[in-house]
Amino acid sequence: MKDIALKDLLEAGCHFGHKSQKWHPKASKFIYQKKEGIHIIDLVKTRDGMKKAGERVKTLALEGKVLLVVATKRQAKGIVTEMVKNAGIPYMTNRWVGGFITNWEEVKKNIDKVNMMKKEKEEGGWQKFPKHEQVKLDKDLRKLELVYGGVAQLTSIPDAVFIIDIKKEDICLKEVRQKDIVSVAIVDTNSNPDLVHYVIPANDDAVGSIQFIAKYIIDAYVEGRNILKKQEKGKDEIKNPTILSTGKNEEIKTDKIASEQNVKDENRKKEEEVKSDSSKAKGKGVKKEVNKKKAVEKTKTNTKKKTSK
Repeated sequence: MKDIALKDLLEAGCHFGHKSQKWHPKASKFIYQKKEGIHIIDLVKTRDGMKKAGERVKTLALEGKVLLVVATKRQAKGIVTEMVKNAGIPYMTNRWVGGFITNWEEVKKNIDKVNMMKKEKEEGGWQKFPKHEQVKLDKDLRKLELVYGGVAQLTSIPDAVFIIDIKKEDICLKEVRQKDIVSVAIVDTNSNPDLVHYVIPANDDAVGSIQFIAKYIIDAYVEGRNILKKQEKGKDEIKNPTILSTGKNEEIKTDKIASEQNVKDENRKKEEEVKSDSSKAKGKGVKKEVNKKKAVEKTKTNTKKKTSK
């Protein structure tokens, strides 16, 4: 995880709290001072809260646990949705479904319905229906996806929940506390920090503040998940040494074949050289015999001439 600079928190506007009239008394533990009727948040405590929350989220990812991100408020919806989609993390940014955690069995039926409808549409199962029914089905699917699209891959209740604004998501927080699920949240000066396991005291209204903190937490989870994937890959390789051994045997076989081929090529070259040398020698011998024959014939002709004289 990267270091958190106080300057970056200041530039993101994380230090601005709510008006002093709206404060929660238990939030005093992270309020630095009151200035012009607005509470200023201690950024040192914001940084400490982010580090603790980031470490916990990373540990959850290393344990293979599921994190759910909840951010339904207008300022957070767009930026958080984009981040979690890229990271492949379950999310709810349209609205919180009452009973999502406490009445999971019924909610799961709606999630299964969304997945079934999507599958039927992709496989062309709707083609048997008239056009007006297909349009109606598509409209129903879009409505369901608005609510359940971000959690379509969930098979059980999440192991931890990251909440942007606990005052806005009060129902979500109640369900999380009822099931004793790990909670991580951005807590402003108008909220009770004792309701959350891992508190990040900061401005929960400014887009810059939400983006900076949400990115840090999501990156921490992704980092832990990537480490887990590498560890699992290493375990698979240890469990299946035959794959490595077969790979090595194949390498040895290929090396052996290559060396044998090289030996054959060298022997072939030597044989060709020997043949060429022998052919050259034969050529020289033939020339010598021809010359000898010519010399003998020449001597015979000379003797004939002498006798005739």
